[in-house]
Amino acid sequence: MALGLRKSKRFERVAALELPPGQWERAWTSLNHRDMLGRIALALLAALSVCVVIRAWDPPFAYRAGYTPRRNIVSAVAFTKPDPAATQAAQERARSQARYVYAQDAEPLVQLRAALRNTLMEVAAAPTLEKLEKLDPKMWPEFQLDSEKGKRSNVKEQQEAFQRFRKAVSPQESLDRVDNAVKEVFIPFEKRGLLTKLSQTLGPGNQEEILVYPLQFPEMRPQVVRVSDVLIGEGSTVRDALRSHPQLSDIADRLFAWLKSRLKPTLRQDEQAIEATKAEIAAAVKAVPEVLIEYSPGQTLAKAHQPLGDEQMELLRLEHAASIARRHHRHIAYMLSRFAALAAMIFAAFVLCGIYMRCRQRGPLASLTRLIVLMLLTVGTVAAAKIASDAWRAELLPVLVFGMTMAIVYRQELALLLTGVVALIVAIALGHGLAGFLLLMAVSSAAILTLGRIRTRTKLTYVGLFAGAVAALMHLGLRMVDDQPLNQALLTAAMWKGAWAVAAGLFMTGLLPFIEQLFGVLTDLSLLELGDVAHPLLQELVRRAPSTYNHSITVGSIAEAAAESIHARALLVRVGAYFHDIGKMLKPDYFVENQRPDENRHETLVPAMSTLVIIAHIKDGADLARQHRLPQPLIDLIAQHHGTTRVEFFYDRATVQQHADPNGGEVDESTYRYPGPKPQTKEAAVLMLADAVESASRSLVDPAPARIESLVRQIAEQRLHGGQFDESGLTLRELRTIEKSMVMSLASIYHGRIKYPDQRTA
Repeated sequence: MALGLRKSKRFERVAALELPPGQWERAWTSLNHRDMLGRIALALLAALSVCVVIRAWDPPFAYRAGYTPRRNIVSAVAFTKPDPAATQAAQERARSQARYVYAQDAEPLVQLRAALRNTLMEVAAAPTLEKLEKLDPKMWPEFQLDSEKGKRSNVKEQQEAFQRFRKAVSPQESLDRVDNAVKEVFIPFEKRGLLTKLSQTLGPGNQEEILVYPLQFPEMRPQVVRVSDVLIGEGSTVRDALRSHPQLSDIADRLFAWLKSRLKPTLRQDEQAIEATKAEIAAAVKAVPEVLIEYSPGQTLAKAHQPLGDEQMELLRLEHAASIARRHHRHIAYMLSRFAALAAMIFAAFVLCGIYMRCRQRGPLASLTRLIVLMLLTVGTVAAAKIASDAWRAELLPVLVFGMTMAIVYRQELALLLTGVVALIVAIALGHGLAGFLLLMAVSSAAILTLGRIRTRTKLTYVGLFAGAVAALMHLGLRMVDDQPLNQALLTAAMWKGAWAVAAGLFMTGLLPFIEQLFGVLTDLSLLELGDVAHPLLQELVRRAPSTYNHSITVGSIAEAAAESIHARALLVRVGAYFHDIGKMLKPDYFVENQRPDENRHETLVPAMSTLVIIAHIKDGADLARQHRLPQPLIDLIAQHHGTTRVEFFYDRATVQQHADPNGGEVDESTYRYPGPKPQTKEAAVLMLADAVESASRSLVDPAPARIESLVRQIAEQRLHGGQFDESGLTLRELRTIEKSMVMSLASIYHGRIKYPDQRTA
């Protein structure tokens, strides 16, 4: 009977054959994944951020104080340098030309003018000199000229002089004209004021001009007054003003004779005037432009074979700033191209690091949060290195701290790669070139490779001391290769490099707890503290479930030796073993090691319920660990130490009961499995195997080495074929090494003892 089947031809079979995707096709498929695109975008953002931090559009300033150039350094562009000495001299000149401010009180002159009018009225009222002398014998002598004093004149001449003067001020109309004329003469003096001498308490000021404002109106703007117009001196200014008035020309000298002894200074320097003078001086100094020294292109800024001092460094910095400013105005395209080139280079370096992580260590890539923290640390390290270099030439400190942090959080290989990228960026940003990169990389490598396990508080200090020695020697070597003379400046710089490396080690000692908390890692130092048997959880476990505690201690000893044999973190495994069964303390009587020989609580429970009670110790243990703030690696060991294995005893009991009951349903195997996850690390795999073999070995009647070896091999094979080690990274070679170590540990625990004959009683 024909089945209607047709044999396919050879070319059809060949055409139907689908080959697996090639390398580039797999890469393209992976690249199109949404998570991967997000991580690439994050790397691009970090690269752009780094370029902004280092100002990638501008070339760096590469010179350092103490550097000895091999040839003359000349200016590439014209620039100017401030001349502080010349500027200070110009400011002193401006200060000496500043006008002092005075307050003018016109009231004394007004009163003096009124007193003069009253005196003139008395003179006008006396018909003769005799009458006037009877009224006041001192009045007429005050009007006498200096030429008339001291020489004896006859009465007739005095009377004639008196009558001529009296005629000028009488009658009333003449007196009014004289009074008005005196008023006109006094008006300028009432505005400008009078001064005996200049009072310059704030230092030498302008000797020709002052500023005057009315005392009654301090808000008015001061007017500029010539000093010669206000100085009283011999009164020539007032006398000339009286003589120049047409109404007073005949009697001007006699009026001045009366006024001369009564002229008093009306200009004063009160608190407000002093403050105004200070402001005037400050304004004059501020108005002085900065004196600049001009440098032209090609002019020598530093001579060959002479160390760069402060003066040369200042000139080089000014020349560099002028070059950048010129480039900003004329070469925008150059700036953009430089920024784009550096951004592309840094982005490519970040992508290469990501490829390495994807192939060798997925820790940072597996968690988006960790990747963001890593990018932020990278950008922050570059920024800190740039700031520290500008301020203290301490760019080594943040780079070294970054490298040691990465070595603590991740493996040394990844720490070296990431630190190398950061060192390259810092060297480019600071313009240090290959020598700067080699120095940063050598010192960071020395610290990373010697870091290892941190079991003591002094470990980081010793790492810093070693890195400091490497830094000092490396700096000396690189500078001598660069033909730098071995002088005091070079030795001092080398000592500073070493000091910064030592400071990085000390700084990391205080930073260590925060790094552990931020990245969720555990150093051996923290593990030693957690492994103390006085921990509250372990003490509670001893009190509630002493047999479980003894089991945990034994598992810790077995697992530590096994982890050490494959170079895993033995201390982490041991401490994790101490806490792996803390969930049993909530229901200790349901676990066989804590039960009395004549008591088994599972006898009254169905297998499924018993399984739930047994499995619950995983979740209970993880919850207790979180409540007591145990680190995440220990919580992971608690959750993973049974993986997704099956609770064989109760599964077999359920299977037997199902076969005995024809009406019973199928046994759901998933009900009898732990929730997992499977071990994610080698340490978790070692703990799983150690826990299983220690429990199973207790059932051996005769724990001979051969039986122990068979038991360990059987349990390891069950876990291996059950897929429990698939996600742990454990190799078959390592699994066999672990088996050998556990066999030796169990054999030493159950070693044979000599049987002594019964002792006789005395």
